[in-house]
Amino acid sequence: MTTPFSATLESLIRLRGVRASLIVSERDGLVVDENLRYGQEGERVAALAASIYRKARLSAASARFGSVSFLQLDGENGRVCIAGAGNDLVIVVVADQSANVGLIRVDLLKATQAFQ
Repeated sequence: MTTPFSATLESLIRLRGVRASLIVSERDGLVVDENLRYGQEGERVAALAASIYRKARLSAASARFGSVSFLQLDGENGRVCIAGAGNDLVIVVVADQSANVGLIRVDLLKATQAFQ
């Protein structure tokens, strides 16, 4: 089934090292749409990403830093990249540790432009 987010998620999942791409509601952490490789757990990643993004956005506003455009969480076994897409949505990419974060960031920020 094709959704308004399908093309964006498909282009992100095609990047080398990307395991999952999701559109998530920032408010409640629910998955709006997703494109996952086998074995990925979208609901857990969605809840984590929404919580991190919401707290970073509120902290940046309190510190008068302006809006948050991109977040990255690195772990031993991979990384999560998050960008705000407006309208209470965030775009989330789960990638291998060896993935090119610069390329992921550029594509994520381009994807956010399409939603604003």
